Amino acid sequence: MRLRTIFLGNMLLLATPVADAAEIPVTGHHDRRLESLDRLMTGFLTRHKLPGASLAVTRHGRLVYARGFGLADTAADDPVSPTSLFRIASLSKPITAVAILQLVEQGRVSLDDSVSAVLGLEPTVDRKRHQRVTIRQCLQHTGGWDRGVSFDPMFQSVRIATVLGTKSPAAASDVIRFMQRWPLDFDPGTRYAYSNYGYCLLGRVIEKLSGTSYERHVRKQVFKPLGVTRVRVGRSQAQGRFPGEVRYHVDGEKVGLSVFASNLGQPVSRAYGAWYLEAMDSHGGWIASAVDLVRFASAMDRPQKSHLLKAVSIKEMIAAPPAPVSRESDGRPSDVYYGLGWSVRQVSKGRWNLWHTGSLAGTSTLLVRRHDGINWAVLFNSRKPCNGSNPSSAIDPLVHKAVDAVKEWPEKDQFDKLLSED
Repeated sequence: MRLRTIFLGNMLLLATPVADAAEIPVTGHHDRRLESLDRLMTGFLTRHKLPGASLAVTRHGRLVYARGFGLADTAADDPVSPTSLFRIASLSKPITAVAILQLVEQGRVSLDDSVSAVLGLEPTVDRKRHQRVTIRQCLQHTGGWDRGVSFDPMFQSVRIATVLGTKSPAAASDVIRFMQRWPLDFDPGTRYAYSNYGYCLLGRVIEKLSGTSYERHVRKQVFKPLGVTRVRVGRSQAQGRFPGEVRYHVDGEKVGLSVFASNLGQPVSRAYGAWYLEAMDSHGGWIASAVDLVRFASAMDRPQKSHLLKAVSIKEMIAAPPAPVSRESDGRPSDVYYGLGWSVRQVSKGRWNLWHTGSLAGTSTLLVRRHDGINWAVLFNSRKPCNGSNPSSAIDPLVHKAVDAVKEWPEKDQFDKLLSED
């Protein structure tokens, strides 16, 4: 098979041969010791006919692997690079959780403070239950909103704008104003139900306490100390695509209807204009590279030396929610539960695996913090089903196996080199 060789800046791209398949461009540094990861990614993209992806891995705080696979934009034939920016969808939630915990450490808010009290909200229905919802409950998805029972307001931009008589799409503040007229689906703190809206409220808590925008505060307080500068809240429409950001491919997904006033209700790609990403900032709005995300994750590997949070906050992050949430019949915590911004599984005493997935039209993402000091982020610019699952869920157990197959890890840290190439 003929190999295609491409140079992107000073990075060598090699097409990895896959039997009976088209060539997959691969960018970044090749290390034969890590070929199990290369084979996983090229094989996965080929088998499931996905356009592109990026994988980054840290071990004991060092970036040991960062490569791009396939195409960032199939129409332009542009390859994914190790530092390509992707919409990370719900991987935004661990980021928001860290920003909240920093404010807790500063004594500016308590995890058990009422969100309504902090934001000065005045619910007009179900008032007592609304006022009982706490910061902790929003972080742990136990606040009382269940999109399976009612709906997810973060994807109801047109409906909310119409009810409020405002221009579509509805901003985060409009969504909150609308939800003050809507009853909760269950008593706060009594069960788990994944809620984007709860994290929308947390974003507004950050703005209220910091006196600046959510995006500006998080970039300064969470990412700047790590030397990460390119992360930002993404834009809904194609013309807002940032330099270095991939294009999102929606093959197999239904066409959406625009939520923007300029072409309201007209058919659009589900990835560009069928929902309002800017209003999803604190629960699903960030764009970042896989390298950015593992740098964020690895900053919490050694709690006593973390640049982001104190050890007590990291311990709080992985604690099980208060009873009766996520409890077995004997009252002990379930094997898997949602902590403060992360899904958590206790592997053994004092050892946990933490992870989060993300999904939007054209996007599927995964961030894992493993108990042995190995973290990884894998980002796709498609969520085309892979054997019935999103790409991030389908590849999750395969990354574990590929990581376990590595017999020798590089000692040199690639972080500074990649940052200098951005």
